[in-house]
Amino acid sequence: MSYDYVLFDLDGTLTDPGIGITNSVIYALKKYNIEVNDRSELYKFIGPPLRDSFEKYYGFSKEKAKMAVEYYREYYKDKGLFENSVYAGVDDLLKELKDNGKTMIVATSKPEVFAKQILKHFDLAKYFAFIAGSHLDGTRVNKDEVIKYALERCNIIDVTKAIMIGDRAHDIWGAKKIGISSIGVLFGYGNRLELENAGADIIVDAVADVGRVLLA
Repeated sequence: MSYDYVLFDLDGTLTDPGIGITNSVIYALKKYNIEVNDRSELYKFIGPPLRDSFEKYYGFSKEKAKMAVEYYREYYKDKGLFENSVYAGVDDLLKELKDNGKTMIVATSKPEVFAKQILKHFDLAKYFAFIAGSHLDGTRVNKDEVIKYALERCNIIDVTKAIMIGDRAHDIWGAKKIGISSIGVLFGYGNRLELENAGADIIVDAVADVGRVLLA
């Protein structure tokens, strides 16, 4: 199958946000006198909606989790946002795909305003026809909602021509719910078992593999 529309997750797929996101979670948890000794324990926050993660991993109520996200953003909006780096080879991949006529879109659960800032900061925004994310009020945060919004805004009717690329299960679940194909990547924060169990159509190890699959 040839795909004309390529949707990319942001965190763990285009950029490695590990330091910024975990610093922001650590900052938020300190507000509740919760200390984290091992930063890697917080990598599970990378990808899924934040409010869900505070509820799931720390037993926060919906209201408490909502407040924790506000604390998280106190740190993230000024510092954590840029404690981030582009994965090696991503710039070359995006240029190659664009040169081959692919329409590229970002579909992230991160607030759209932050996603645009990050992509502009790293000079990646120029490759994308549209950048879709969540609202700051916590709506349109599920990946299927973001994908649906992106497809509608880009007037993509034939979903068989679209494919979602991401590193976590929710990227794959979102794609399946909307009815588009998916590629799971192993250079982010998910693992093979997670992506297999979610039902990824293809799983690749490296950034360059994404290009080989899409341009085969």
